[in-house]
Amino acid sequence: MSTIVIGLTTGCSSTHRASHSARTATEQLLISEAIIRSLPREPNGPLPISKDSKIILDISGLTPDQSLLQQVLTGWLGQQGYLVQKEEKNATHRISVIVGALGTELAGTFFGMPPVQSVLIPFSLPELSLYKAQHQVGYVKFHMNIFEIPEGRLVGSTPTFLADTYYSDYTVLFLLSFTSTDLIAPPQTGSFHRNPLNALDIRMEEAKFWTGKENSETPPMK
Repeated sequence: MSTIVIGLTTGCSSTHRASHSARTATEQLLISEAIIRSLPREPNGPLPISKDSKIILDISGLTPDQSLLQQVLTGWLGQQGYLVQKEEKNATHRISVIVGALGTELAGTFFGMPPVQSVLIPFSLPELSLYKAQHQVGYVKFHMNIFEIPEGRLVGSTPTFLADTYYSDYTVLFLLSFTSTDLIAPPQTGSFHRNPLNALDIRMEEAKFWTGKENSETPPMK
């Protein structure tokens, strides 16, 4: 009887290998969407300089992901009407971005039997999860200091830009799994995931996010 029970328990398991890459697609979305959500949607941004000012952007932080933040900010500043320059000699202002934090945090809860490896039996027992939850958060916090060129006089500082995103993965009774997230079109895995969004659905979801309206018009293809 004990042999049958062990055989059944070794057969009832669910495994998930996140990725072979440095960052999973979910982690990349957590960071990139947190950056986008930290930026104001209003056309009049919080910078204390006039529109059409010629600016150069530099960024300081402790994360390799700050290059992504710099590129997103470059596009956002251009949309706000500022003229982003490649060389300081062509600029009237320098915007120094100070990154307080940019990355992901992971926490989890587990109730069940962890994986077991024993010298007494010729095989190992997999993890058996009565309840398992993994919560991952993307987080960004930064501010900008604006200086005149070439004098170097501080014009002003922006308020703190702050945003987060989340992705939670749950397993109940060994095999039943589901997720909860505020990401737009996250990757889906497993046999119970919903049908993936097509390109049109994704564009409508993104338009809804930026406008805050349920019935946003579909943005044109670029």
